[in-house]
Amino acid sequence: MGDDRELASEPRLVGDPAPDLSVPGGAFIAGSWQRDDLRLPVTDPEDGRLLGYVADSTPADVAAAVSGVQESLATQDWPLWARSEALHQASRLLAQDSARFAHLIASEGVKTLAEAQREVVRCVETLRLSAEAGPVLTGETIPFSASRSGRGRVGWFTREPVGLVAALTSFNDPLNLVAHKLGPALIGGNGVVLKPSDHTPLTSLAFVDLLLSAGVPAGRVAVVCGSARAGQALVTDERVAIVSFTGGPRTAAKITAAAGPRKMLMELGGNNPTIVCADAVVSDAVEAVVDGAFGVAGQNCLSVQRVYVHASVYDKFLHDTVARTRRLRVGSKHDPATDVGPLVSEAEAQRVESWVDGAVATGATVQAGGIRRGAFYEPTVLTGVAEGSQVLIDEVFGPVVTVIPFEDIDAAIAASNSSEYALQAGVFTQSVETAFGVSARLVAGAVVVNGTSDLRVDSMPFGGFKNSGIGREGVRFAVEAMTEPKATIVNLVP
Repeated sequence: MGDDRELASEPRLVGDPAPDLSVPGGAFIAGSWQRDDLRLPVTDPEDGRLLGYVADSTPADVAAAVSGVQESLATQDWPLWARSEALHQASRLLAQDSARFAHLIASEGVKTLAEAQREVVRCVETLRLSAEAGPVLTGETIPFSASRSGRGRVGWFTREPVGLVAALTSFNDPLNLVAHKLGPALIGGNGVVLKPSDHTPLTSLAFVDLLLSAGVPAGRVAVVCGSARAGQALVTDERVAIVSFTGGPRTAAKITAAAGPRKMLMELGGNNPTIVCADAVVSDAVEAVVDGAFGVAGQNCLSVQRVYVHASVYDKFLHDTVARTRRLRVGSKHDPATDVGPLVSEAEAQRVESWVDGAVATGATVQAGGIRRGAFYEPTVLTGVAEGSQVLIDEVFGPVVTVIPFEDIDAAIAASNSSEYALQAGVFTQSVETAFGVSARLVAGAVVVNGTSDLRVDSMPFGGFKNSGIGREGVRFAVEAMTEPKATIVNLVP
């Protein structure tokens, strides 16, 4: 490619001069950036504009990446204090370089510039939380005297790194999702080989460059890019101790079948319900549902997809939701006035269009939206959707929400729990009794009272039940998953 930092162009973004968006290479393997033979184009999904090229990593490249990290783990001491300092420094460097990362996310991904800026702020915090997670590694003494066979013994356990982490990430949060895998893995003493989404690899490459500048040893992290071939080679490498994956259940099934018996952390999406009770503050519910359903054009595992509204407030809720939805501005991610940007590809927009058309064909009514232009799909509110429609039973991952009336709260809870996904849910009510009662009965990884499913704090345990995943992310919980207890037992002299 010539100059070391000419892998990405410099798109002009409305209202703000675009910073340098170049990255140092198209992959990072065994401590070196790959700058030659970069064949995979990276484009802006909004208009197809070319941003740069990355490597199409081969199985041999993946094996070399794994070998490099393994060698670092075996030969290079990187104590906890140094790991913490490096991640603190990475947090500071990211805060200083926030404008460049926000523009990079908005250019190759699906987020508006404002949404991208919020992701950078969250990632700064994720890195800080990772740097401060050392106490999670504290062990305990073992009470041998509690067992007859423990007589004459003392001991303790510590938390030790599992070794090599394979991290596979999706396109919708190309910076903070990567940080949620790399930060906990590194503070725990592990090494990581990252395979980012082929839609958004530039952000990952820039982030790893930042980690190296912050003091992360070059051997402890690698990045391979490309298609499913690279991911397949990574998850099937026998030296990988744990696979941390964010994506869909179909891909997860292929990974688990290929990887065999090994530790898995998987966040696999949602079909998230919100219940609006008769005593809800309707204006609050409307605002939260519209924001939660259409942020990032619905390409969010926490997106609000189904809303069950008590019949007594249904008409007002629907009227106000439709009115607010119609006020949303669909347009360029790079325009600060835009509320909703594109889907990740025109093919994905066509898929969402076909799902909505299928619902309409079986009796649904489009109250707002329902129009596609290229990769853009207007925020869509549906009513009268028949049971069994894809927009109800599958994860839409697009800007579509279905509003359903109910008379009986038991029926609303049962309908909410009917999905094969169980990531997060919301309930709006002014009754403490109702809030506690509904929350206890909803099957979900989290229930938000007077809010929707669209909430994640980076320190919370994050994940769900059923097909929504395996294990929990969130810095502390990921550190625990990426380490194992190791016991030391001393037989005392009689």
